[in-house]
Order: sequence, then structure tokens, then C-alpha cells
Amino acid sequence: MITKRADETTSFIVMDILERAKELEREGKDVIHLEVGEPDFRTPEPIVESAIKALRDGETSYTHSLGLLELREAIAEHYYNKYSVNISPEQILVSSGTSPAMLITFHTLLESGDKFILSNPYYSCYPNFIIGAGGKVDYIDVSEEDGFEYDVDKIKRAITPRTKGLLINSPSNPTGIIYSKEKLNEISNIPLQYIISDEIYHGLSYSEDDREHTILEYCDHAIVVNGFSKTYAMTGWRLGYLIAPKNLIRPLQKLQQNYFISANSFVQRAGITALKNTESYIKSMKDTYNIRRQYMIQRLKDMGFILKVEPRGAFYVFVNAKQYTNNSKDFAFQILNDIHVGIAPGIDFGSGGEGYLRFSYANSQKNIERALKRLEVYLKKIN
Repeated sequence: MITKRADETTSFIVMDILERAKELEREGKDVIHLEVGEPDFRTPEPIVESAIKALRDGETSYTHSLGLLELREAIAEHYYNKYSVNISPEQILVSSGTSPAMLITFHTLLESGDKFILSNPYYSCYPNFIIGAGGKVDYIDVSEEDGFEYDVDKIKRAITPRTKGLLINSPSNPTGIIYSKEKLNEISNIPLQYIISDEIYHGLSYSEDDREHTILEYCDHAIVVNGFSKTYAMTGWRLGYLIAPKNLIRPLQKLQQNYFISANSFVQRAGITALKNTESYIKSMKDTYNIRRQYMIQRLKDMGFILKVEPRGAFYVFVNAKQYTNNSKDFAFQILNDIHVGIAPGIDFGSGGEGYLRFSYANSQKNIERALKRLEVYLKKIN
């Protein structure tokens, strides 16, 4: 008999969409993928070459459970150079992607019944990490009228004696918003034990005047989760890390030792190269994403979708589609099955996402144009 925990874990609907899309492709259908948050670029060549060299040099053993010291030093240097924050390598734990980092973080912070505050909509997997660690979620609705940002007064009213902290995600999945430094400073002054900042989309903002900031610029009771998947086009490499107050590192390390031992050694070598030797590659990818972003925003608006909050980071456009549907999951599967375009239903991101659709522009300009043309014809047909 399976556990209640496993039974009540919600599916990741975007993966259900992707898996159905793969079935259609096996049937010979031409599916265009705008559903998944995965860069369409190849991993930059210097990163690939450094992994190959590490393999050839025999770096195939376990590393320190916190990760290679050289990589932790490179992460600390990156945060200093970009955000002017001083982090010790001893505050960093390298993981096999950000999901394991998130998992061990919540298992470290939460006793059964403890609460964590989460915006609604949210990244699909967050509640399952919290609930899986025995916690409960207190949701705070954020709306397009308020820029999909937390209302600090609502946070304060939601705090109870069992509240352990708050999770933020900027640049955000699914909305693409970026929290201003003023908003982050406001959040950091709320009386909470911990703030978890998911910074996986850092590096993917499209204006120097509107760039992302780390929560570590504003407080020292924060835990940052970050990684290499999105900015460096390294999703399949599974490399992430967390930055935490020193008093949490040993408990986190013990969970890492037991659950995962260490991140892959040769992949960690590739991570050092990603941080130190890929600036031109990242700029080229960002410039391309920005062209696609601007095109997709305009096309979706022209089709009648409501977009009060334009995305400024990550690689998603989150549009209000309530004029077309009140059931975003069924509508997304309908679009996939009928015109073979994969998109993510808003309900995957919580009740606050119902009636919305998320489009990823992590695909080629040509494919985006083809997909949106199909969708435009389809919407005219069903209306």
C-alpha cells in the first residue's frame, strides 16, 4: 500500500503535456514545444570540453559532500562580482540540480505541521517539497493587477507561531517578473526566521536598468537556491547549489551525505568553467531570448490574450486566457491534440493560475512563429 504522501503528491502537469507531446511525435505528428522551461541552445563548448577533460583525467570519484572547493570558491566569487555580497565557500553546498537542494532545505527547516508562505501562482513543485517534508503551505494570492508581486502587509498578516519562512522566486516562473531591490528590501525586513530565494533564473533578465538582485544583498537569514540549468543551457547536467547561513550547513550536509553523497565530479568541473569562461555565450543566448520575448509578447497581444504584466526575466510569457477557457488544463491538452502545439496550463501553477497559459520562448524563432500562427488560426476557428 502506498503512502498518503505519495498518493497526494500532485503531478507536474507540464510534464504530462510533454509526455503526451512525445506520444504524438512517435505517431509522426509535428509538435512544436512551447511548454517546457528548457533552453533550446546547446551547452556552450567550453563547458563541454572541461567535462570531457575531467573524464579523461579520471575525475570520476566522489567529491567532498559539500562539493569541490574550487567550485564553491567560484560560486562565492560570482556572487561577489555580480552582487557585491561576501559569501564564504563554507556556506555553499553543491547539489545534483536545484530540486535536491530544495528538498534537503525543507527537510532541514520544517518539523511536522510547520508552515511556509508561498505566492499563488507559484512554480509547480514548491508545495510538494514543503508537504513532503511534513510542512503546510500558507498561500498568498498575487494578481496581475498587482504585478504578481507579494503584498508585504498580507505576508505579515499570514504569519503564525508555526510559520518558519517565505519562498520567493525572481525572475519568476511562471510570470517572468523581477522583484525590485526596494521590494526585496521590504520583504527582508519582515520578521521571519528564514527566506528561501530561488534564483535559478538569475542571469536571464533583459535590461541592465531592471536586473535581478539576490536576497543576500538585504539580509543574512536567507537561503539561496541556484544552479546552472537555465542560464548556461545545462538542464541535463543536473548541477545546482545552495547558499545558507553557516549554522545550517552541517545539517544540510548530513542530508546530502545520506541522500545523494555528492554531485557528479566531472560535472562540477564543468560548472567552474561555466562561471568563469562563458560570458560571450551567455550574452548571445540572452540577446536571442530577448528578440523572441518581444515577438511573442506582441503576437499574443494581437491574438487577444490579456497581458498586464510583461515578463522581464526567465523565458516565459504568462497570459490571461479567460476569454477562451475556464479550464486551462483541458484547453492546453485540446490545443496539443488538435494543432500539436505544447503550452503549459496555468492551473499547473496553482489556483491563482487558472485561466492563464504559460508560453515558453526557449525555442527557435522559426518554431515560435509557426506555433503562434497555428494557434491564431485555431482560436479564430473555435470562437
